[in-house]
Amino acid sequence: MKMKLKLAKNTVKQSWFNPKAKFLPYSLRPSCFREAMQDVYDFFYEVNKLMFKNGLQRLDDMLRPAALSGILSDMLTARLAHHTMSLVENNYFNGHPDLIVKGVYANDSVKAGKEGVEVKATQKKGGAVDCHSARDQNLCVFVYEVDNTTEPAVDRKPLTFTEVYLGPVVESDFRNNGRGRRGTRTSTLDKDGIAKFRKYWIYKRPTA
Repeated sequence: MKMKLKLAKNTVKQSWFNPKAKFLPYSLRPSCFREAMQDVYDFFYEVNKLMFKNGLQRLDDMLRPAALSGILSDMLTARLAHHTMSLVENNYFNGHPDLIVKGVYANDSVKAGKEGVEVKATQKKGGAVDCHSARDQNLCVFVYEVDNTTEPAVDRKPLTFTEVYLGPVVESDFRNNGRGRRGTRTSTLDKDGIAKFRKYWIYKRPTA
């Protein structure tokens, strides 16, 4: 007997946007974020529907947290570039920042530039994401939730963005973390830095 498809499709909540978030860097608009997040929602729905029909797990369940965060960061970077006229993806492999101002750097490629936006995705509430290094930058963080506990899996809630921040941070806002087992050193906004950063919220789920 063929199972009935019950996967839910997510939509961006207009009421979660900050009405004061109108003057964003590089002419970004709240609508750019709404459309970028909806593109991700639509992608996950279509992919998960196909995987479910073929007896496979949802993409959300298959990917490890770090891998999912990386994929979301790349997707959101690409879709923000698509929905704004001033920014493009940085063509330099692992260059910084992820989004750069169109035409400022040769071939829209720079190893370490100052004009643009660094994009991160994390499951950490409040946007306290790890960065490769402490530096002055315009930082954009998408916070998301994944339901991987509800049973059966077809009843699980779809991936949901719960917070979005975009604001300027400086090197002194960060604390340096110890090296991991593989020798990777990271930096995270410290207590004062994250408190300052959270004032620049664009999208946030209302508290109960």
